[in-house]
Amino acid sequence: MFGKRSGGNGGKPSSGSTNVMDRADAAPRSSSPAQKPSADLSEPPKSPVKKIKVTPPTAPTQSAEPERDESYYDTKSQVFSALIDTIDLSQLAKLDVESAREEIRDIVNDIIAIKNFALSIAEQEELLDDICNDVLGYGPLEPLLARDDIADIMVNGAGKTYIEVNGKVEESRIRFRDNGQLLSICQRIVSQVGRRVDESSPICDARLPDGSRVNVIAPPLAIDGTALTIRKFKKDKLTLDQLVNFGSITPAGATLLQIIGRVRCNVVISGGTGSGKTTLLNCLTGYIDTDERIITCEDSAELQLQQPHVVRLETRPPNIEGEGQITMTDLIKNCLRMRPERIIVGEVRGPEVFDLLQAMNTGHDGSMGTIHSNSPRECLSRMESMIAMGGYSLPAKTVREILAGSVDVIIQAARLRDGSRRITHITEVTGMEGDVIVTQDLMKFEIDGEDANGRLIGAHRSTGIGKPYFWDRARMYNEEERLAAALDEMERSS
Repeated sequence: MFGKRSGGNGGKPSSGSTNVMDRADAAPRSSSPAQKPSADLSEPPKSPVKKIKVTPPTAPTQSAEPERDESYYDTKSQVFSALIDTIDLSQLAKLDVESAREEIRDIVNDIIAIKNFALSIAEQEELLDDICNDVLGYGPLEPLLARDDIADIMVNGAGKTYIEVNGKVEESRIRFRDNGQLLSICQRIVSQVGRRVDESSPICDARLPDGSRVNVIAPPLAIDGTALTIRKFKKDKLTLDQLVNFGSITPAGATLLQIIGRVRCNVVISGGTGSGKTTLLNCLTGYIDTDERIITCEDSAELQLQQPHVVRLETRPPNIEGEGQITMTDLIKNCLRMRPERIIVGEVRGPEVFDLLQAMNTGHDGSMGTIHSNSPRECLSRMESMIAMGGYSLPAKTVREILAGSVDVIIQAARLRDGSRRITHITEVTGMEGDVIVTQDLMKFEIDGEDANGRLIGAHRSTGIGKPYFWDRARMYNEEERLAAALDEMERSS
């Protein structure tokens, strides 16, 4: 399947079996140029056997990572270099993944035998998997990406990798062969979505096929080697019921969110970095009726909507000449011409907030978006300042009137200091009093203290509001009884 290459023929493919590597690349050369090394791998090695220390892999668990020392990476580097000199990468690219893995495994087994590395079966399998991942996948990242308990992967150059598990950051034993391998894997990731990262374009946002968010910043901006950050998406999309099980919200609060999502309230989800804004937005979209036309606008496509009538749009950065950029504002303005019933913006970061508010105010009820802020009141202030940053010379009162008339509900998410994620506020925007936007909290999470293990103790409590402002809207969707029952349950549990 692969053309063989050797140092003696100028790298040209040779005839003969296409499955076996040219052993002249891996074995020591004879003093006679015409003499080829023996292909009989059963002969005992004439040179001392080189031993390396690799701890056998444990039973596969979510947190198991193999212990490896420098000799393992040295052996892997030698085998990998011999493999690259042997295989024809253009032929390898034509194979499906499983066939390519089998070809690589056959050649690596030959290299290990010729170079006289003493490895147990378990150690050899581990090395084979690592090298296959390097050639076909994401290299050392593969075992981390396979773990569903990891929320974030943070690579600080080739030698340092950190992961977030259960809200806490810890160092991983995973490392890269060198900075070249790390940058190569980053380029492989971003090229899948038509992006590029190199010295001329050292910053890039991209995504993995499963929707995980990727950020890369390469040298010369990253001084100690390429920095890679991956915000992982779970394989199974979280639901509001699961958030209830995790303690992020009460059952009555979850019912309230379901109703808010279904009755076409205009919603802004507010929260800090890593607080679960996008996860919560995904949960809310699960309650949109299947006959509605939804258009999503994102910097990197992460939302996982299950409705049949969804159009997904994604921004585009400028090319190497600095042209061709498509901004979030461009996407939102265009989707207004696409006959949307709901517009969902993955994250509002700048002047595009004005276009989203205009959409909310012109017949696109039920539109949603997320924004970075630490409280519902701060969320409104940030949107006001983003409009000012966009160069709109509107009086402050006019901007606030637009905000009050557009946004119905602000849902505040937070990651607390013990690593837990909670929905801390469900807040209505009720209108204006003078120059001030008036809000009322339907539910709040209040912290009462912490236990001996440092876990925060608290409860979601109702604020005693009788009827929310979207009561009439709930009646239109025949959700009035469920809303009343949820509010009563919240009141009793408080």
